[in-house]
Amino acid sequence: MPGLLASDQYDDLTGAVQQIILSSSESDYVDQLIPLLKSAETQAQVTPLIHALNHVSADREAQIETICNNNHQEFIHSVDQLQSVRQGTVELTAEIMTLSRSIEASTEKLAEQKKALVDSRGVRQNIDDATQALNDCLEVLRLANQVHDLLSKKNHYAALRALDELENVHLREVTRYKIAEMIERSVPATQRLIADAVMADLNTWLYLIREKSQFLGEVAFYHTEMRRTRHKERSDKTPYLGAFKLNSAVELVADESEEFDVLSDYEEVSVDFSPLFECLHIHNALGETEKFRAHYAANRRQQKDLLIPQTLIPLDEENGSLISLLEGIAGFAIVEKGTIRRTENFRAQSDVDELWDSMCQSTISLINAALTSVDSDEKLLKIKGIVALFIQTMDSWGYQVTNLDGLVVTIFEKYTALLRTKFGDDFDEIVSSDDYMPMPISNIDDYNRVMSASWYTPPPELRRPEEITYPCHFPFSQMYPLICFDIRSFLSQMYLFSDDHFRNTTLIDETLQNSLDQLLSEKVCGTLVERLSSQYPGQIVQILTNLDHFEMACKDLERLLVEARSSSSAAGPITLRATSQFAVAKKRAETRIFELVNSKIDDLIETAEYDWTSTQVPTESSEYLQELTRYLSNIMSSVLMGLPETVKKQIYHEALGHTSAALLALPLDPSVTKISPQVVTAYKMDVDELISFVDSLPDATTLRTALAELRQTTDLMTLLAAGNAEEFFDSSRSGARFSQVDKIKGAELLEKVLAQQDQVLPKPERLSVLPEAELVKKPSTHFGDFRDRLGQFTKRS
Repeated sequence: MPGLLASDQYDDLTGAVQQIILSSSESDYVDQLIPLLKSAETQAQVTPLIHALNHVSADREAQIETICNNNHQEFIHSVDQLQSVRQGTVELTAEIMTLSRSIEASTEKLAEQKKALVDSRGVRQNIDDATQALNDCLEVLRLANQVHDLLSKKNHYAALRALDELENVHLREVTRYKIAEMIERSVPATQRLIADAVMADLNTWLYLIREKSQFLGEVAFYHTEMRRTRHKERSDKTPYLGAFKLNSAVELVADESEEFDVLSDYEEVSVDFSPLFECLHIHNALGETEKFRAHYAANRRQQKDLLIPQTLIPLDEENGSLISLLEGIAGFAIVEKGTIRRTENFRAQSDVDELWDSMCQSTISLINAALTSVDSDEKLLKIKGIVALFIQTMDSWGYQVTNLDGLVVTIFEKYTALLRTKFGDDFDEIVSSDDYMPMPISNIDDYNRVMSASWYTPPPELRRPEEITYPCHFPFSQMYPLICFDIRSFLSQMYLFSDDHFRNTTLIDETLQNSLDQLLSEKVCGTLVERLSSQYPGQIVQILTNLDHFEMACKDLERLLVEARSSSSAAGPITLRATSQFAVAKKRAETRIFELVNSKIDDLIETAEYDWTSTQVPTESSEYLQELTRYLSNIMSSVLMGLPETVKKQIYHEALGHTSAALLALPLDPSVTKISPQVVTAYKMDVDELISFVDSLPDATTLRTALAELRQTTDLMTLLAAGNAEEFFDSSRSGARFSQVDKIKGAELLEKVLAQQDQVLPKPERLSVLPEAELVKKPSTHFGDFRDRLGQFTKRS
């Protein structure tokens, strides 16, 4: 068959077969065979391949046989060796079998041990699992116990954190165990225990700060007082700062180097807010912030109610109950303000303001009720000082103090009423016990005391106390300096009320002015006016002197009130109604003096005994006139001596004027129908005596004007008595000589004088100068015709 193959095809197959034979492995053999199989398209093509393989196999066998023939001995030897090896192999096989049986036995034992080991490993794993579970549970129990331990040690927040860690971390690792369920059920109860424990601590803290509130307020008051002192010292050094009140922006800046936090800077009274923070933090973690806020607010309201007593009796000397109340309220309010500043959105400002307003209203009601039993202005001033200190302290903490300012106004009104009553009683006593005599001064100390107390400008001779000869007298009585001293004391006590905190300074000025007006008008001026009913001119003169000095004192007092007014915004002058009332009272006193002097003058003149138809001419002036001049001389030198010169001159001028009118009324009396020339001479003698007396006085020129009408009328009567009536009817001559004489009175006197003389009417040519001459148609020498003409003249005049 190989011969049937083409030579090329055979060569190809032979090469392929050679490659297959030379393949290093079966896979290579297959890899070489597969292409040949794929290239064999028909059975005819496969057959040559088989033949090629057979040919190759035959070649190989031939080669092997050749090799064997060449190496026969070696082969035999090799076979022997193989036999020997085989024998050894058999022996070894026997040994191996023995060893195998031994190994098999060992293997069974090992298997049993392995099984035991596996079983022990399972047990150990179970033990490990149980141990791990036990450890996890023990850890959970440890944390649970730790929560309670922390709770017992007051570490509430740490306990809450441990509980939270236990619930959210460790319990999740042991959820398959029953203990996890048990502990998980106990978590809310434990949280409640923590909340209750922290609330118990908070209640203890609230109790402690309640007990500490008064001390806290006391320290706050003390430091406010220190701020007052520092502010006063700065104001003394820099007067500009005095215009700014405590707690003003300028004062706060000036005092910022002395800043002090009463809640933390004072060891004995510092407030530790840690319990509150912890409680707030824990309730926030528990999601109960609103509940805690409401509980805290209710607790503080209860504490506020416990802080306010039912009644307040500020009657002790030190006002201990009032101070304790205000210190407690101040401490309470300071803690509230500190709580707001140290927390965020915990205490509502409206709640704190509501508590503050409630405490203020209760305090105001208590103090107002207690004020009804206070009857001492000094005690009221102390109460006001305590309340002012409280207001300034709370104002520095940002609290609204308007209601408390109203309380201060109420205290001020009560204080003013007590002062008015007190000084009114003093004024009454001073006025009623006055001796109404010029005040004697026995030494220089008395002089200085009077001058320092009163508003009095002495005359030049009394301005140097060391040169005065003691004893001496002031023109006023002792009531004047005493009243002045009380007025100064009243002023200082009124303005003393505004030394501390008092914002209604205008009210002080108005009340002071009204009170002074009331005291001076009613208690001084009114009482002096009542005493003007006295019948003693000396007393009336002294009252007039006092009234004059009080009027001048009121003017000085008005200027003093302007300078000392409390309100810096007020402007303009201050006018006391008492000033005008003293002026009016002076006029009444002067009138009263006029009345008394004139009454005495009238009494003396009523003793005049003129026989108007007498023909006797006296040798000297009438006794009543001599008594009158002595009286006028005495009243000038004694009674009126203490009056101011202007008043004294006015009174003397009025007295002389009244004397003149009274003397003129004597001849003009309707009962006097005739006047003889001799009586005219006597009357003129008396008038000349009066004029001579007036001429002897210091201010005679002025005083003589009061007697001008009397003097000219007397001259007219003398002229008429001498039969020279024509001069009176001559207008050119009459106007120069009798200008002060009333024409009607002159005509009446002329009629009376002529009636006594039964004088013949003057010739018509002598009357031609009269304006009425043309009315007289037919002059007559009959006395009746003259009287008719005189009547016509009188009408024309």
